[in-house]
Amino acid sequence: MLLDGKKLLITGVLTDDSMAFAAARVAQEAGAEILLTSVGRAMSLTQRVAKKLDPVPEVLDMDVNDDEQIAAVAADVTRRWGRADGVLHSIGFMPQTGLGGNFLQTSWEDVATGFRTSAFSLKALSVGMLEPMKAAGSASVVSLTFDGRFAWPIYDWMGVAKAGLEATTRYLARDLGPHGIRVNTISAGPIRTMAGKNIPGFDDIAGGWLRRAPLHWSMTDATPVGRMVAFLMSDWSDMTTGEMIHVDGGYHAMGTEIAWEARGE
Repeated sequence: MLLDGKKLLITGVLTDDSMAFAAARVAQEAGAEILLTSVGRAMSLTQRVAKKLDPVPEVLDMDVNDDEQIAAVAADVTRRWGRADGVLHSIGFMPQTGLGGNFLQTSWEDVATGFRTSAFSLKALSVGMLEPMKAAGSASVVSLTFDGRFAWPIYDWMGVAKAGLEATTRYLARDLGPHGIRVNTISAGPIRTMAGKNIPGFDDIAGGWLRRAPLHWSMTDATPVGRMVAFLMSDWSDMTTGEMIHVDGGYHAMGTEIAWEARGE
């Protein structure tokens, strides 16, 4: 019961194949009490999939780009629990014009929309939830990324946004640490989630993963990501902050595709 008694706010649950759903399920199995958030047309999807969790958590309405809605959720969490021990940021969006090889043609307006939703929202959510997290005495913010150190095929401006998310993680770790709040991000390997399948050329990246990851990587099981979220939400990670932790089957540590081809892989 790694998370026994913990109170967690989890964003981004849309379907039962999502990393956020895996995190929610593992958190409950580890003893946490959770609340989910959703927004707009996605609300019905989240409410439907929430019924697959036990106990069924409530779903709160929150647009992460609306400070007033974040404040309302923070107030709700404080009324219910008096504190928040952890927040999972599992939110990302980039207009299709910013993906699939359109890097040189994407407009600033589309980039700005994607960057705000995918990167700046980590700051907005963390600051908006600051008071209930401070009330916990020790709290954890965890986000999900896709290694922004590299220029991935077809990922384009979403890759730039993820690099921004990772940098935001480090700055938040600096500024929230004095309040006892840890901030980390998990770089997960590709999972065939609803979001992943909507990225043009997703299978091109996924195929490389299956060839190069030294540990068997499943494109359909996000449980390892959920377990790492649980660890980072737990007291066992009490001195870990500002980190990007890879849960990718070891892919990030391998050599280039050319090196693997030379080995006949």
